[in-house]
Amino acid sequence: MESIYTIPVNEAFEQNHQCPFCTLFDKLEENELDLILGASMMEPDIRIKTNKMGFCQTHYKLMYEGKNRLSLALMLESHLDSVKKELKAGFTLFGTKAAKSAGNVGEINESCYVCDKISMHLSKMIETACILYNSEEEFRKKYSSQPYFCLKHYEKLMRVAPVFIDKKKLKEFYELTEAIQLKYISSLRDDVSFFCKKFDYRYKDEPWGTAKDAVERTIAYLNGRMI
Repeated sequence: MESIYTIPVNEAFEQNHQCPFCTLFDKLEENELDLILGASMMEPDIRIKTNKMGFCQTHYKLMYEGKNRLSLALMLESHLDSVKKELKAGFTLFGTKAAKSAGNVGEINESCYVCDKISMHLSKMIETACILYNSEEEFRKKYSSQPYFCLKHYEKLMRVAPVFIDKKKLKEFYELTEAIQLKYISSLRDDVSFFCKKFDYRYKDEPWGTAKDAVERTIAYLNGRMI
């Protein structure tokens, strides 16, 4: 089954250096930030959505660290107008309007335009990976060579798989995915243990091997994002 997601999914599964869905997430995030600070910034329908949703702390930080501060400032200008309207709900004796205002502001605090866009596309990409696994032998070979799936994307993959993978292939899919995960987490555990030992003077002259970045890789595995 061909879709707009087939090529990027295949490309991500060819890289074999981290969770393939993290690779896709990173690319989606980069693209969405480029768009929102560039071509999409002045589109009225996009501005309505960004005014309503705002952005999470991570994406405010990434936009601030980017090169286009003017685009960010223009978005903030209209977003502040939107927030101001929510704050002007006023008070009543029983606080009903204020409660509604607080609820609306709460929704802004918990939403992010970029996160929402990434989530929508990534969900389709996870579905596409399952469809390709079900239909293409070549993709199943790519899948079997993956180093790991981070826990965040592993959960989503396991929830979606039964919908798109035939029962006769599903058992194999589960067993293969479990083997990939257990192999990686065992090696990760060994590296973290050795990382800890390196703080013991008895191990100070031992070579680091693959343990030097064990903490960063463990956080990436558990959280889906390298620090």
